[in-house]
Amino acid sequence: MFEVQLLILAVLLIGAVVVLYRRLSSLQGQLSQLRFDKQSQSVKYGRLSEQFMPFLKDYPYDPQDFRFLGTPVDGVQFTDKEVVFMEFKSAGGKLSEKQKQVKGLVESGKVRFEERRVG
Repeated sequence: MFEVQLLILAVLLIGAVVVLYRRLSSLQGQLSQLRFDKQSQSVKYGRLSEQFMPFLKDYPYDPQDFRFLGTPVDGVQFTDKEVVFMEFKSAGGKLSEKQKQVKGLVESGKVRFEERRVG
């Protein structure tokens, strides 16, 4: 009788483990989707907010002289004394590898002006 009870208990425990494993797998899938959605939302927010950054009151330049590029940097700000490559990031944002490369080229003075004529 005791062996039968142990067998029933073992079967119930195995069944519970299977049910919990399936539930865990489902929750992991949902968590993965939430992470993806959050990242996607952050990217969308970043792209939207970078369009408005030059028009905020604490923006240090004339927004009329800003030109959007999008990639690899957000844009170029023209002033009477310099040309500034601009990249807008939120608090936790980091430069991409391509943006780091552009920054390095600018900082090392490897920027030039080229004029091409057609016809």
